[in-house]
Amino acid sequence: MRFAPGDTLVIASHNPGKVREIREMLAPFALRVVGADTLGLPEPEETGETFSENAILKARAAAKAGRHVALADDSGLSIAALDGAPGIFSARWAGEKKDFRSAMTRVEQTLRAKQATDFSAEFVCALALASPEGETRVFEGRIAGALVFPPRGDKGFGYDPIFVAQGMRETFGEIEPAAKHAMSHRARAFEKLVAGDIFPR
Repeated sequence: MRFAPGDTLVIASHNPGKVREIREMLAPFALRVVGADTLGLPEPEETGETFSENAILKARAAAKAGRHVALADDSGLSIAALDGAPGIFSARWAGEKKDFRSAMTRVEQTLRAKQATDFSAEFVCALALASPEGETRVFEGRIAGALVFPPRGDKGFGYDPIFVAQGMRETFGEIEPAAKHAMSHRARAFEKLVAGDIFPR
């Protein structure tokens, strides 16, 4: 699986923040990048038990329906004191309206209810690249850190305003997108994807 300049790549996501972030990462490459919503592609039910399984499911569904190679991201927040929750259910904690302010409040309330003293957490990202013929490759990245409350910053998306990466003082919601792109879980997975010599230079 290898791209030529001008080839179309479908981002298999209906999350505007995620599509924007992946599009920015793909900017250096000579590709036509479109979101699944632009093509009117349906969102498949995420029935996998891991980030990688769900990413593969979404990438294959978008590639088959869109008739182009598709890149899917399944990512989320894994909290040590909650035995890895919300994990693959990170988006679902935000409800149908994708209200992550409510999701972050739920995280805080759940930790307080458990009287947790360990606020360590990690973001996990699995990127799956699938062709319409079914060829699939998966790349995973992680970044460790800790949670802070109340949320800080209005940059990024999702749980970014409560996550501080190891060695940092600012949340992902406070740092500039370029800084996050250089070191996030998605950036680490993307580095592995790019190292696979798939994209045109």
